[in-house]
Amino acid sequence: QVQVVESGGGLVQAGGSLRLSCTASRPIFNGNPMGWFRQAPGKEREAVSCMNWNGRMTYTADSVKGRFTISRNNPQNTVYLQMNSLKPEDTAMYYCAAVALGSGWCVAAGDYWGKGTLVNISS
Repeated sequence: QVQVVESGGGLVQAGGSLRLSCTASRPIFNGNPMGWFRQAPGKEREAVSCMNWNGRMTYTADSVKGRFTISRNNPQNTVYLQMNSLKPEDTAMYYCAAVALGSGWCVAAGDYWGKGTLVNISS
């Protein structure tokens, strides 16, 4: 079964940290760049951070640079997003997906999305 499952969201105070995890089926994950996206109420989905297969190329949105770090464990088909110094404006549903990635850009690729994990940051 081809699927994407995100976890690790929750309610934390501003300044706190969360670590999101995403496990994807091998056809989605294997050999592909993967990325994290978020969508806040009333806003469009945006790319947060992406990483290629070997970890040598990454993309990070300006709004989270210096605070969020993406990583991946290829043998476990898992990608992570470490989020530190969280702000109320980080509140959103977070998703992961296979991506296309280049210098300074990252876009979703393919048709598979998980249900997401909700991150809620209180002030």
